[in-house]
Amino acid sequence: MKLSSRKQIQSLVRFQSANYLTTSFYCDTDKSRLSKKQIMVSFKNLLQEARAGLDALEASREKKDSLTRDLEMISRFGTQVLPGFTAPGVAIFSCAGENFWQEFSLPRAPRNHVFFDRGPYIRPLSSIMDEYRSICAFLLDRHSARWYSIFMGGIALIESLSSEVPSRVREGGWQGYESKRIERHIDAHLHEHFKKAAQKTFDLFKKNQFDWLFLGSKEEYRPDIEPLLHPYLRERLRGWLKTNASDSEDKILKQAMELEKRLKNEEEKELVETLIHEIEKGGRAVSGIRDVLRKVNSAEVQTLVVTRNFSAAGRTCPKCRFLYVDEAQCPVCNIKTEKVQDIIHESVHSAIDKKGRVRYVTSPSRLDRFGKVGAFLR
Repeated sequence: MKLSSRKQIQSLVRFQSANYLTTSFYCDTDKSRLSKKQIMVSFKNLLQEARAGLDALEASREKKDSLTRDLEMISRFGTQVLPGFTAPGVAIFSCAGENFWQEFSLPRAPRNHVFFDRGPYIRPLSSIMDEYRSICAFLLDRHSARWYSIFMGGIALIESLSSEVPSRVREGGWQGYESKRIERHIDAHLHEHFKKAAQKTFDLFKKNQFDWLFLGSKEEYRPDIEPLLHPYLRERLRGWLKTNASDSEDKILKQAMELEKRLKNEEEKELVETLIHEIEKGGRAVSGIRDVLRKVNSAEVQTLVVTRNFSAAGRTCPKCRFLYVDEAQCPVCNIKTEKVQDIIHESVHSAIDKKGRVRYVTSPSRLDRFGKVGAFLR
């Protein structure tokens, strides 16, 4: 299954087993950098590492048996499926005791990693998904319009439109008519074409709910088309492409991805600056692991902001699921807390579960000086 929507991640978040642990297995399968032999060796080494970790794991026999079956099924995947696998990365989630198995092909390579936990380790998926926006590329010329859906490096034509708009005439008239009157007639046809295209764009937005709109047309048409867009579309208009409706999909996709990357970098910088400004003025924001975990526990986090690849060990209460840095005993339940490999992942999981949003930024950034993690509060 291809990773293609946030709903897939939300579905994984909802899976929890009361009796067994879940194996989360991530492997770099990027054949643009690695040979097939290197990928197979890495896959086998990761399995070997997982088996060693399982042997050292303090868990009941029943849980270990389930994890052993997970690794056996993942091993069969490596033998039967991996040789023909074409995606840059793979993520596998298995809980044999609950007959749960999901595999995802990823648009970019993850770090090789294996986790045993109560539920799926979804942080790498969340990080990948945060790198992309659902984009509608709206390409327009005098006679036609095309709309493309662009997401996670892929492009697909979703709609097209053709209109009969007369060509411009030379000054001095045509077939006896005054040229100015004919031009007004032509302009009316062109305006109607733009109006129909703008309405079609809004219809597609209502159906697909894209995040960003990129518009490609001749520069001379921009003052005419932009006022015709619905206010919702103008809010999402993030840039102009130097393409038109007759250009190839490859050209459109290349320009769109370059623009998306630039906008994402600007967005991340603005996000960090806004967060730090809110923290420094004593507003509704916090930073650092301890303060962030405290706000996650109390369901006050509206948006969790995390530095990619930042992780830290921590502890969690097996009863109330509250998260801590190093508390050996839960101050709420007065019972012993359990160690977790990555408390940042647990905070991501908890924030999503409590209807919060998670945003990622790339290091180096100013967030590095504020503990590499922060949160906007409700």
